[in-house]
Parts: sequence; structure tokens; C-alpha cells
Amino acid sequence: MNTPLLGGLYRLATLPLENSFASLPPAFHTRLQPTPIPAPYLVAASSAAARLIGLDPAEMATEHFIQAFSGNRPLARSEPLAAVYSGHQFGVWAGQLGDGRAILLGDAPAAGGAAPGRVELQLKGSGKTPYSRMGDGRAVLRSSIREFLCSEAMAALGIPTTRALCVTGSDMLVMRETPETAAVATRLSPSFVRFGSFEHWSYNDRQTELKTLADYVIDRLYPELRAEPNPYSALLTEVTRRTAELIAQWQAVGFMHGVMNTDNMSILGLTIDYGPFGFMEAFDFRHICNHSDTQGRYAYHMQPRIGQWNCFALGQALLPLIGEVDDAQAALEIYKPAYDAKLDRLLHAKLGLHSMLPEDGGLIEAMFELMQQNHVDFTLFFRRLGDLQLDRPEADAPLRDLFIDRRAFDAWAAQYRLRLKQEGSIDAQRRFEMNGVNPKYVLRNYLAQNAIEKAQNKDFSEVAALLKVLEKPFDEQPENARYAQLPPDWASELEVSCSS
Repeated sequence: MNTPLLGGLYRLATLPLENSFASLPPAFHTRLQPTPIPAPYLVAASSAAARLIGLDPAEMATEHFIQAFSGNRPLARSEPLAAVYSGHQFGVWAGQLGDGRAILLGDAPAAGGAAPGRVELQLKGSGKTPYSRMGDGRAVLRSSIREFLCSEAMAALGIPTTRALCVTGSDMLVMRETPETAAVATRLSPSFVRFGSFEHWSYNDRQTELKTLADYVIDRLYPELRAEPNPYSALLTEVTRRTAELIAQWQAVGFMHGVMNTDNMSILGLTIDYGPFGFMEAFDFRHICNHSDTQGRYAYHMQPRIGQWNCFALGQALLPLIGEVDDAQAALEIYKPAYDAKLDRLLHAKLGLHSMLPEDGGLIEAMFELMQQNHVDFTLFFRRLGDLQLDRPEADAPLRDLFIDRRAFDAWAAQYRLRLKQEGSIDAQRRFEMNGVNPKYVLRNYLAQNAIEKAQNKDFSEVAALLKVLEKPFDEQPENARYAQLPPDWASELEVSCSS
């Protein structure tokens, strides 16, 4: 029996792993072991993520932890495998893809306040698989640190996401644009099934496998849908709703994914596969965070409609199971109202408004137009907006100074004050509430770059320090105020792309 330690925590050797995905027929995956990396070392680890699977954080200091999560030493009871899937990439059908550098170790019972069920552990960068195509199966330190930090930052922001347990590194070199050192990131999620997992079987006219996968997802992840008259249309409805609400949360915090391909869309409505992501700084609704996205398909303002497009792709894949086109269409129709309602609630909260009035749309639209014209820093604007006082416009200076056209800001702020007074808003209470939804700290690209450059010289202190800050993004943390500053001039030259 794998008995947890006192306090309900497990040692790594006794972690009760299973692998439900391994129970699917062989066509769904390939069983294989990770490829070891030489002389691995720990770069970073998250105690909060460890607790999701009931793992004692003290284990993160052990050599066993490093060896296990670099792929060098198999975990007891693990059944490693790489899954197959397909997908649309930049709107074009790409055919078979799959876990080209990721290996699923298994799943452990959820703990520590996680949702009921189990949590899968996956190594990213653990070597070639049959789905690697022309890739080397590896990840680099740069991208692994970015994914680790952003996974945990998004969780702290309250945005549905996969999690990151740790990053291990090695001095082994892999070639990207230039030689870089290798790394392995350990990711956690209730499931890594994607929209493209269903597309794979549908496009290959493999309806038996399509049904097998849908039944697996419903029974394991959405058991409440089994009682619906048509569980498959109910699945499409629920995934569409979750996806719409997820993207509303992205828009409200200024997050850009960068590569919203259907193989990067979670069947659970989670943020998954962090690559060339970015948080909005100088506001530009057309901003493209991915240097590889030359057409701007995944620009900030495009994310809502691309999310809807991806849900239609999932609906097309599920159509053989749903049966009627009208039923699939009805399931998909939830997207826009779900997105609009979620974003409306979020924006009202960000503005400190308790009630919703028809004229609020004009106030919010004018706000974004003003931010666009002045390229105002997204995060700083909303955070400083909480300091606005109803009867002291002269105290607006820190907020007002974000704008080039300060008279235009004054005019908008006057309308905003009238709206606040209309519902009897109280400054102190509103500030407290707004600071609970408008983060002071987000993972700006330059902050990640600073941490990466130190890590490339074997100094991991900045990764740990940044993680600690990002775990409490809404707190003032006056000792860490430097992490909330406007980006330096050199940050504008940073580029992130699909290369990793």
C-alpha cells in the first residue's frame, strides 16, 4: 500500500501513479521510455504544484526528484507513453502530429484543493518519439523556464491552466537558431487531450476510435454528461463554453497565447502549451506576440474569434458522434453569449462596478479607445485605476501620467467618476476589490528574459525570486515593486517565436 506521510503527503517513491490513458487501445499512443540527459540539475520547482498531487515539497531537494523528472530514472508504477493527435496549424490542416517531445508518465490522485479526480504528469523535452517528425524531441532552457513561470503565474491569476512542477537542465547542447542547453519541464494537468486528438480520428474516418476517445473523456473528465440525451453534443457544449470563458479571461488580463492551433487547445478549457506567449504592455489591440505569426492570425484582438473557429473544428470532428448538424450547431451557439457574458463581468469587476447598465458599453469602449491611442501599459493602467478617488482628481497623477493625451484621460475619468457615484461607490472598498482582480505583477517578457539569462549562467536565483512574486500577483509586495515597473527600452527588441 502506498501510504502518504503524516499530513497526507507522499514521497516520490510512494506516489500512487496509474495511467488511465494507457488503457486506451495501442493506436492512441506509443509506449516508450524517456531518453536520459547527461548530468541533470534542478533549475526550478513549484511547491504549490507539488501539493496538487500530494507530493511532499521536501522531495524537490533530492537527487531522486532530479533524476525522475529529467527522464533518467523511471518512477515506480509509471507507464510512459507518447500520444498521437493531429490538428490545424495557423488555420491549415497539418495532419498527424502528436507528442513529439512529450512523454506522459501517468496520473496521481488530485490533492491539496485540486479538483476531484486525478492529475497527469508529463515530461516535455524528454527525447524523440514516433511523432517527433523532423524534431529532436528536446526542449531548451529558455522556453522551459518561460513555460514553468507562466504556468504558475496563470494559476495564481485564477486563469484555468496546466501547471508546472519543475524544470531540470543539462549542459547538453541542442540546436535551434544557435546552440542552446537542453531542459525538461514537468507539466501537470487532469488531462492533456486536445481538440486535435479528436480531429485525428475524424479526419482519418476512424469512427470507432473517435467514439472510444469521446467516451474516455466523458467518463473520466465529464461524468455528469453521461446522463444527457446526447452526451456528445453535451460534451461539445461544455467544451465550447469553457473555451469561450477561458479566452475572455485571457483578454481581461491582457494575455496572448501566440499559437492557438487546434492541437494546442485543451478539451478541458485550460491554457496549454506555452510557447511564444506574452502579456500586453503598451496597449495595441492588434499586437502580435509571436514573431512567427507573420499574418497576425493569433493577434490579441483575434483570439476570441480564433477560439470560436477552433470550437467549430472540434464540432466538425465530433459530428459523426453527435449525428445531426443542427445539434452540433446548437452546441456551438453558446460560444458568443458565454464569451460576452464572462468578459462583461470581468471588465465590470476590473472597473470596480457592481451593477451593469446599458450605457456601460460606451464607457468601456471609450476606455479601450483611449488606451489604444495612448498605448497605455495594460497592467499598470488597471492597477492604478483602483487608486482613483471620487472627489480628488488632483490625486490622479500616477494614473494620468500613463497617457500622452492627458486632457482626453481627464474627460474619460470624469465620466467614470459619475458612473461610480451613480452606484454609491466607496473609494476604500472599491480599491480593495479592484486590487483583488487587477494584478500588480504579471510575467512580462523582460522579467522572464532576466531570469533566463542568469539561469544560462547557472544562477537560478532570479527564477525562484520571480516565481515567488508571481505566486501572489494581487498583493502589493512593496519589497518587490521593481517587478511592476514599465519595461525598459531594450525590452521592445525581445522577440519570441515558435522555436523552442
